[in-house]
Amino acid sequence: MTRLLHRPTADHGKVHDITPQDAGWTYVGFSLYRLRAGEEAIEATGDREVIIVMVEGKARLTGADRDWGVLGDRMDVFEKTPPHCLYLPGGTDWRAVAVTDCTIAVCTAPGRSGHAARRIGPEGITLTERGRGTNTRHINNIAMEAEDYADSLLVTEVFTPAGHWSSFPSHRHDEDDFPRITLLEETYYHRLNPANGFAVQRVYTDDRSLDETMAVSDGDVVCVPRGHHPCGAPYGFELYYLNVMAGPLRKWRFIAAPEVEWIMDRDAT
Repeated sequence: MTRLLHRPTADHGKVHDITPQDAGWTYVGFSLYRLRAGEEAIEATGDREVIIVMVEGKARLTGADRDWGVLGDRMDVFEKTPPHCLYLPGGTDWRAVAVTDCTIAVCTAPGRSGHAARRIGPEGITLTERGRGTNTRHINNIAMEAEDYADSLLVTEVFTPAGHWSSFPSHRHDEDDFPRITLLEETYYHRLNPANGFAVQRVYTDDRSLDETMAVSDGDVVCVPRGHHPCGAPYGFELYYLNVMAGPLRKWRFIAAPEVEWIMDRDAT
């Protein structure tokens, strides 16, 4: 199996645990819990900031010496309703106790300035359309650069209709040269509807020193250390993914692959 593709390690509990050391990079960490009602997850943030995303189900969250109550009301991610999320700075602890069966994503990156803990969404998160034709997809921006309550993390959800492409036209963000481009590592947590289907993700550089095409199943995670990274959803299977990005600068600036620059130019008009 490619080192970029990570399958769930179990049916429930902590089914993903991708650290920067595991991924061979510097910034992004991603873990995922699938909890049954009554089960719990407990972690310390250490020197990293954290955004907890209630992908599905409900859980009682405590963190940063505060009870945040029961978060989550989306029982199936493909309802496309805005998620309930929680931002926690470094140097804190958190605990989640599942009220229903639930899926909880834990997005981490270096934390520096000690932003205050806060709830994110569902208020203020609006499903928006992006792209044209079979490049159309729908976005729930959780914490992109317009929101200034994080040091490093950029987090968003993307819903790609069956038969469509997303993270397309192919683009990369793997150089630290702002404002032309920024260096952002990225993880994709994939879900499919129906769950027994598959989608395709390619990760490749212009010189093809990295060029891998993966069939992703429901629940898989793909790491993107560099290069372009488009996704395709076959006819009959809707694709969701949760993106986590981080790098030395909390800005998202990218460059299109040479073969698709004409699409970017056309769609900008």
